[in-house]
Amino acid sequence: MTDNRAPQDEDTAERKMRFLFALRSRGVTDQRVLAAMERIDRGAFVRGIFADRAYDDMPLPIACGQTISQPSVVGLMTQALEVSPRDKVLEVGTGSGYQAAVLSLLARRVYTVDRHRRLVREAEEVFARLNLTNITARTADGSFGLPEQAPFDRILVTAAAEDPPGPLLAQMRIGAIMVLPVGQSDTVQSLIRVRRTETGFEYEELRAVRFVPLVEGLAQE
Repeated sequence: MTDNRAPQDEDTAERKMRFLFALRSRGVTDQRVLAAMERIDRGAFVRGIFADRAYDDMPLPIACGQTISQPSVVGLMTQALEVSPRDKVLEVGTGSGYQAAVLSLLARRVYTVDRHRRLVREAEEVFARLNLTNITARTADGSFGLPEQAPFDRILVTAAAEDPPGPLLAQMRIGAIMVLPVGQSDTVQSLIRVRRTETGFEYEELRAVRFVPLVEGLAQE
């Protein structure tokens, strides 16, 4: 039997296999998360000179001075969020759109906001190309969440604040989970998980991370 695959197809398949192996080796073990990350091609969200690094486990620069997160960090944050198929999710910090795309395969509905209009526009183009119809992207100040769609079952923040923003805590329904990086500088940050209970909030520190800062207001562009 003849294998008609082009060498570049074999190379891409091998890189994707290494990609998934790297996720597992760094602690991403949830099968639903792994399956979602296998289906969502990170290469669709990486443009220009960094396109050939799309399957490497490293953060990469994108437009507007932002980054697309390291895949293993995307996987660990998604895993920590414990998304179920009926959940309504808010993502703060659309960036490339990669994280929202992964979440869209796990949740009922994903709302994603970013202060950069260009990033929202470009992410929407990729969502349409991938036929991801359960994502709504908005240009907005993410530190205030999305009150008109609250409350949310899950909230994921992909930029670091000094403390969990009050508006986001207020938009969590009882039983909701929020995962976000917190820290006062870009060198000392912790990924934390917040659970809202009947009596308040429970906080759990997960690991050290490094994210761009959460900036208030819309970008001037």
